[in-house]
Amino acid sequence: MKFLLILTVTLLLAQVTPAMKCWNKLGRCRETCEQNEVFHIMCKNEGMCCISPKHLPAETESSNIVGRLRISVV
Repeated sequence: MKFLLILTVTLLLAQVTPAMKCWNKLGRCRETCEQNEVFHIMCKNEGMCCISPKHLPAETESSNIVGRLRISVV
């Protein structure tokens, strides 16, 4: 009888929904990234898309548009 109770509880706990995937299924949407992950983009649910650094695209000079923007104050 105890075995049946333990099995039921274990199966119910296993039904917890997994974290949403992001960035072409290489990242996970989380509230905070784990120590071995980096934040890259926002997820649809406003969480952070946490990705292993090895999956991040290499940043080139042309992809860094922020460095080319100039705002003039009048």
